Amino acid sequence: MKELINLYTKWKGQEPRSMEKIAGGGSNREYYRIYDNDGKTVIGVVGTSLEEDHAFLYLSKQFNRRHLPVPKILASSSDELRYLQSDLGHTSLFDALAGGRNAGGRYNLKEKKLLIKTIRKLPEIQILGARGLDFNQCYPQPEFDTDNVLFDLNYFKYCFLKATDLDFHEMKLEANFRLFAKDLTAENSNSFMYRDFQARNVMLNAQEEPFFIDYQGGRKGPYYYDVASFLWQASAKYPHKLRRDLVAEYYNALKNYIEVPSTHHFVDRLSLFVLFRTLQVLGAYGFRGYYEKKAHFIESIPPAIQNLRELLQRDVFPYPYMIDMLKRLTELPQFAPKEEKKERSDGLKAIEDDVYKAHPMDGPATFSKYDNKGPLVVKVFSFSYHKGIPEDDSGNGGGYVFDCRSTHNPGRYEPYKKLTGLDEPVIRFLEDDGEILSFLEHVYGLADHHVKRYVQRGFTSLMFSFGCTGGQHRSVYCAQHLAEHINKKFGVEVRICHREQGITATLQRKEAE
Repeated sequence: MKELINLYTKWKGQEPRSMEKIAGGGSNREYYRIYDNDGKTVIGVVGTSLEEDHAFLYLSKQFNRRHLPVPKILASSSDELRYLQSDLGHTSLFDALAGGRNAGGRYNLKEKKLLIKTIRKLPEIQILGARGLDFNQCYPQPEFDTDNVLFDLNYFKYCFLKATDLDFHEMKLEANFRLFAKDLTAENSNSFMYRDFQARNVMLNAQEEPFFIDYQGGRKGPYYYDVASFLWQASAKYPHKLRRDLVAEYYNALKNYIEVPSTHHFVDRLSLFVLFRTLQVLGAYGFRGYYEKKAHFIESIPPAIQNLRELLQRDVFPYPYMIDMLKRLTELPQFAPKEEKKERSDGLKAIEDDVYKAHPMDGPATFSKYDNKGPLVVKVFSFSYHKGIPEDDSGNGGGYVFDCRSTHNPGRYEPYKKLTGLDEPVIRFLEDDGEILSFLEHVYGLADHHVKRYVQRGFTSLMFSFGCTGGQHRSVYCAQHLAEHINKKFGVEVRICHREQGITATLQRKEAE
């Protein structure tokens, strides 16, 4: 610490006002926030590994030359075990995403924008950062290769797989591991592979712009790895749609720097790295959880297994024995998805057959006294706006009211004045004109969804009303046609009332088409 103060004093020309130790990353380096007399801060670092610190300092200077969003190196000791870097603030992307993560993956719009901003900047450090970079300066090795892959696959085998007591043929699995490693390293790549690209290693400045840290383990390698590492982190709980959108954002951003492969090729290659990264993570969780008995890592295993389970649904992996073994792994009793009991913390009764697809964080819906009463009866009215909208006598209130007065009115023409929307000449007029058909097409879309859901829930009453000037032509035509459409499609009883014409009819309940 004294050496760090001396380094700061030499760089600043005055001693620091104060220093405070702050939490570091996964390495043994110690971090300090150092304050000057004006309250301005820098970060002081004390390292233990010459090679690791040298790699970080070299990469930081290289990336700064490329004007990339990384900390600036302000000063370093001659042995590079102590150095000063710019202070990027107190907030990491991991901190900023806590709300969505704690809600089980329900990220709000602001959080999604931060993720998009971050994933679109990743190609900068991967592609621009690699230009002119001497990969021999990287630590612990210059390039991602087959040995890297096999080391991690065997780590998974010995630290996780064997601890589950799953039976497997070791030589067959080893043969598939080697084929897998060959495929992962098949493409030549001149990009920088961050390797530990995760939300904890992204800092946000006051303007919420992302800056990258802790890239000292990076090396030459495929850019797919970092996308897989970032988006398939089990604890992040990114939903499928958000993941897919972020992959698309990355792919489109990558186009600004290199000629990208086809989307099909990109997705297939990315899937390989997602599988590899998932096995890597399980290996780490197995060691930290099963062997070191750390509860956090044991709790992280189920979401990682769920990631693996979802990934194996895609039939794209040409490693039959390994994939079969992994599928059997996900089917082990200890990894079976837990069925949540339909109970509410407030003690209210939960509905048994809920037709809505709710997020697990919301818990079960409360029981409704209106559910499962059935069968549904639909009432359809035609009316004149001059005499008011029909009232719903079911006691539930509501229903749809459609205004037909925007459509072409046959009542303005002498041949149709004494006819109604049930008469052939009026029907022919309206259908030849066609405007009423477009109007009804939209009505059918709303009505179909509503009737379907009411049938599913076992509700008993739904009302539709169509109004026009006199309640004679357009409203009668629409009401009659909607009633027949609903009865034919859903088989429910439909009661028709053409109020101003004094006409009522019932279409009886039957088997839907």
